[in-house]
Amino acid sequence: MKKFMNTAETMVAESIEGFVRAHEEFVAFGVERKCIRRRHLVPGKVAIISGGGAGHEPMHIGFVGRGMLDAACVGHIFTSPTPSQIVSAIEETDTGAGCLLVVKNYDGDVMNFEIAAEMAAGQHRIEMVLACDDIETVRAGDGRGRRGVAGTVITERLLGAAAERGASLAELKAIGDSLSPRIRSMGVALTGVTVPHTQRPTFTLGSSEIEMGVGIHGEPGYSRQPFANADTIVRRLCEAIVDDIKQATDKGLLLVNGLGGTPPAELYLAYNIVRDFLCEHDLRIERSLVGTYATSLDMQGLSVTLAFLSDEEFSLWDSPISTAALRWGC
Repeated sequence: MKKFMNTAETMVAESIEGFVRAHEEFVAFGVERKCIRRRHLVPGKVAIISGGGAGHEPMHIGFVGRGMLDAACVGHIFTSPTPSQIVSAIEETDTGAGCLLVVKNYDGDVMNFEIAAEMAAGQHRIEMVLACDDIETVRAGDGRGRRGVAGTVITERLLGAAAERGASLAELKAIGDSLSPRIRSMGVALTGVTVPHTQRPTFTLGSSEIEMGVGIHGEPGYSRQPFANADTIVRRLCEAIVDDIKQATDKGLLLVNGLGGTPPAELYLAYNIVRDFLCEHDLRIERSLVGTYATSLDMQGLSVTLAFLSDEEFSLWDSPISTAALRWGC
């Protein structure tokens, strides 16, 4: 295994330090480096806090800044941040209006964020929203519930924008809960993930195989299928999403996301296929985002996310944002 690193043990800390130094206009370390927080907090605004294991960059640290997150907590690779980290983020970013925790629906993340919320509840008003946009876990039928994957980016953006406009903690909680059935994602991989500590891939595919329904922690999906051309593979993702999503409108936001090892040319090719598929189903794409935003280290793969939004939610999406990974309108 070849990676640009010194040791597996120091990789996350050194990477995060490089990120903060590269983006000092947006972010700063929290106390004892327990979190990365927005450099300039807004008094009286609800703080939006998220986090998870390293290996998903730019999610979540790349979304700290104006119009999105106020703090992000980073655990070891594919490992939840500790309750202590999350409590520190709450204490540093709550400027009087409370904190909304945006949590991907994984057992470790949910447990540690819930523990932190209980620890901080005596001095802070806290609500939690679960990001659960993944389709694969429901299709697998094992009762795990939907995982939070690339659709988490959309949830964090809309809640961050609403908080920037002055929405209350209760209003933000209602927005977050209402988004859940209207955002769906599904991923596909051509390779597994090489985890630095183990120095081996999480799963191995033959030259003529793909993995459908992968997660962002290198998990295998629900089905190993024969490799096919891009039209065939991407349309399978689209069919699963359209069959599963709750459609309150025909106007959507489309995110085609790289999982870490997929070049932009392939992502845009996939976007073109998705766009044609949705047009065939009389669905309008009002906004688009194509790029690498929620990764699984070096996985060669992609995910497709569709979100049906209201006009007000599109307005939130369009509002100014200034972060390391997303920036417009400023």
